[in-house]
Amino acid sequence: MKIATLAAMLLASLTSLAHAEEVGEVSTTFKLLSPNDKVIVEAFDDPGVQGVACYVSRAKTGGYQGALGLAKDPSRFSVACRQVGPIRFSQPLPPQEQVFKESASFVFKHVRVVRMVDAKRNVLTYLTYSDKLVDGSPDNAITAVAVLDQKIPLKK
Repeated sequence: MKIATLAAMLLASLTSLAHAEEVGEVSTTFKLLSPNDKVIVEAFDDPGVQGVACYVSRAKTGGYQGALGLAKDPSRFSVACRQVGPIRFSQPLPPQEQVFKESASFVFKHVRVVRMVDAKRNVLTYLTYSDKLVDGSPDNAITAVAVLDQKIPLKK
């Protein structure tokens, strides 16, 4: 019974993360016989805040290892979140919540975006960073979206 409950909770937490759509890419290094190194731009909608979209740029390693999905991508990311429609909250937000996670290497590294609520200023703040199996990367980026027409509802 406990294992089934834990599995259901894990599945629910995984499905609440946003899924990115690729917006575009640019090649940064030419490779004659294998895929080029690239910078990829992806977009996702904040799963807890209707009307906010985030754009993440990240480096993607090419070459033969990149083509096979075995390359270790650099831990350099950028994020920009913007209001793209009326902001609506379906439920109160936790003070901090992971809203996006995507693999950045074969097994051990991920790009993460965490939403933090700045209640004093009524602002949604988004931080992107990477994690690794042993330690995290200090490379990070931050952006913010001010909510002007309503108070951000917070979970107690």
